[in-house]
Amino acid sequence: MAAGLLILYGVLVILLLLYYYLSSIHNFWKDRGIPGPQPTLIFGNLRPVTFGKMSFGETIKQMYNEYKHVPVFGIFEGNTPILVVNDLDMIKDVLIRDFSLFADRGMPMFPKVEPLVENLINLEPERWRPLRTKLSPVFTSGKMRDMFHLMVECGQHLEEYLHKIVSNDEPIECGELAAKFTTDVIGSCVFGISMNSLSDEDSKFRTMGRQVFAPSVQTFMRDNCRQLFPSLYNLVGYIFQPHYITDFFKSVVVDTMNYREKNNIIRPDFINMLMELKKNPHCLENIKLTDSLLSAQALVFFLAGFETSSTTMSHSLYELAMNNDIQDKLRNEIRENFAQHGETLTYERVKQMKYLDWVFRETLRKYPIVPVLMRKVCANYTFKGTNSTIPKGTKIWIPVYGIHLNPEIFSKPEVFDPERFTKDAVSARHPMSYLAFGEGPRNCVGARFAFYQSKVGLISILRKYRVDVCEKTTIPYESASHTQLLTLKGGFVLKITKVE
Repeated sequence: MAAGLLILYGVLVILLLLYYYLSSIHNFWKDRGIPGPQPTLIFGNLRPVTFGKMSFGETIKQMYNEYKHVPVFGIFEGNTPILVVNDLDMIKDVLIRDFSLFADRGMPMFPKVEPLVENLINLEPERWRPLRTKLSPVFTSGKMRDMFHLMVECGQHLEEYLHKIVSNDEPIECGELAAKFTTDVIGSCVFGISMNSLSDEDSKFRTMGRQVFAPSVQTFMRDNCRQLFPSLYNLVGYIFQPHYITDFFKSVVVDTMNYREKNNIIRPDFINMLMELKKNPHCLENIKLTDSLLSAQALVFFLAGFETSSTTMSHSLYELAMNNDIQDKLRNEIRENFAQHGETLTYERVKQMKYLDWVFRETLRKYPIVPVLMRKVCANYTFKGTNSTIPKGTKIWIPVYGIHLNPEIFSKPEVFDPERFTKDAVSARHPMSYLAFGEGPRNCVGARFAFYQSKVGLISILRKYRVDVCEKTTIPYESASHTQLLTLKGGFVLKITKVE
């Protein structure tokens, strides 16, 4: 009996010490005089995200709305302190003026657990800088012009596919439609591979891409273990990985490079750039160019390239379906361009379509695919003109979704209004008020590619077809809670009909 009481008391003491330790961690921001919402034990301020009650973007936007009138506020990702920066001038310091101190995204990497995690999005500055320098030329305007005809070809396939499925007179899941198109574009333009997502319902690439972003119990456990218990994840995270997906993409990249080398095939695409790096490893000092590292760069361009652009296209179609006047105006611009210049769409002609550009930018204003930008400071740092000092290693989050929907920055932010992006309107706003592709040296390297593949897709659909809401369309908008990317819960189900 006495031994049992001693054990019970011992357990209680351990629990009390653990409680004290965890609660004392949560005094981090209070001790520095920085306001913020009250965290909970273990989960910090992201409990709704952890349990799938609210999307990551909505959770941060909700906290931003509560604290947007202060320059910064502090939250916790589990037990990790995060500084959320609201002030636009301070954001400019982080992303541009003092970029050298904030070059790290602060993304935890577990290469032994996740073999293809070491990509341009996640890499620490030491390897990111030289790799970015060597890989970014594949997305220059010159390279875009060279590959543009491949985008147009995929757009023609999209039109042909629409002609078949529209005749069924059934609502269409436009997210899946757009993902098939962008998968084919990425395959053709970046990898030199025909992925056949539109023509083949069983396309291996589309199947793999779909499974990467599909919610599952395994994904839920993996993401929460990585976030809340990183040390444990580094030991056991291997069991949560979809190894068949990473093995598939790694073999595709390696086999493609080997085939091209054997047959002396040269194409102006991303795979060729990786091959050049492999042949000349001396150009990247202190970086070991393994097949895994090279495959990781290819995989992230495939996944980010098809998912972000297809979701942006889907958000555009969703808003155009609810705003027929804007849709008609955009279709008129597209048709007038074709009537004036003929059937062959060119890179320069897409640049001429100003209203299309405004629609695209307004889509990303209202629905930024990446709702939060992440950075980590590499030294003790005091924000200019403030007493806010943060220690080395502190993570910084920039609440893009909240900023884009702030009525003090964008009047009536819930209204879809492409006119916000006229030249005069843009020049009147703070340059950090629109962060759809990030800003500064570590912005999205594939932004230009995303612009053009999304626009070609929209042109291919809207020139001859009309999108409308139907009884299965999710209205009002509710973001899906299973992903950190911003997307519509239940999918983008719309009615598409042919127009003369």
